[in-house]
Amino acid sequence: MASIYTAEALSTGAGRNGHVRTSEGTVDLDMAAPKEMGGSGAGANPEMLFAAGYAACFHSALLGLARRDKLDLGDTTVGASVGIGPDDAGGFGLSVHLEVVIPDLPHDRAQALADEAHTVCPYSNATRGNIEVTVSVSDD
Repeated sequence: MASIYTAEALSTGAGRNGHVRTSEGTVDLDMAAPKEMGGSGAGANPEMLFAAGYAACFHSALLGLARRDKLDLGDTTVGASVGIGPDDAGGFGLSVHLEVVIPDLPHDRAQALADEAHTVCPYSNATRGNIEVTVSVSDD
């Protein structure tokens, strides 16, 4: 694959309890493990950043398909929930649930468009077969 853009970030300190900064400084955050994982919860964590990135990327894929199909979707949203938990191999794994809201399309058509977005979104393509990802359409 020929990259058209490369993002760079550096983690310093203690990983989940350290600091992350992108090369251009747009993202510059203190990190903290969530309380549920024994941390303070007083900072960002990798799952938050992954959820934000996946939601934005999937939303762009959805809107790109709408432009291709000349659809006016109105005011759309995409929410991403990223879960982390122990896996069967003694490590940890992730799961993702994407909730898409397209109020100006009938539910069946909105779900079909969301399902198609799941085939073109780079995050979906990167995670396919690696983690459980569900995509649902909500009417509100």
